[in-house]
Amino acid sequence: MKSRKNIALLWGFSVIPVIILSIVYTKLPAQVPTSFGFDGAVNAYGPRSTLWILALLEPLIALMLQFLPRIDPKRRSYAKFQRYYEQLAIFLQLFLLVVFSLMVTETLHPGTVSIGRTVTAMVGALLIVMGNMMGKIKPNYFVGIRTPWTLADPDVWMRTHSLGGKLWFSLGVLLLPCSLLLPERVFFVLLMAGLLGSTALLFVLSCLWYRRRESAE
Repeated sequence: MKSRKNIALLWGFSVIPVIILSIVYTKLPAQVPTSFGFDGAVNAYGPRSTLWILALLEPLIALMLQFLPRIDPKRRSYAKFQRYYEQLAIFLQLFLLVVFSLMVTETLHPGTVSIGRTVTAMVGALLIVMGNMMGKIKPNYFVGIRTPWTLADPDVWMRTHSLGGKLWFSLGVLLLPCSLLLPERVFFVLLMAGLLGSTALLFVLSCLWYRRRESAE
């Protein structure tokens, strides 16, 4: 990452969970929720020290997001979509921060928020952001739809990402109202079907497009 402002935002979001946990740690019960079902109900508990792993994971992810482009064999491509990469990295850290905050809130004040609905709405927002950026991401080994065929052919990469962006944006737009209006089981099925279906479709199409280009040469 090159923008000092964006680096500051990336690291600012990443250390907030550590600060939050430091403040509320002594107020937490000995056992805290560590896993939630698709309906938002708690289905697993663990020692409160588990939350330190989640809190410290964010600075580690920030470190990776900042420095991975430097070791990417296709690192020169990042200059062509640097702004979008940095925006995506910041939004991802913000997403993780909100998820962590929800877990702490649910631990201290159970029932305050609907974990299932809130996280699904956030996933919808993340898909909208990613969908808008997909068509602008250039070939690299860390970000985007990385199949053997997209990495082998820049044209297949661009075609796959153009379609992927449209699919993910549409799925994100669909998920936002569904997360508010539909039963939790229903919108979870829609979320998983949309993610798995679009991923499988893009995988298959990238292979077919590559083979078609290969046979035409």
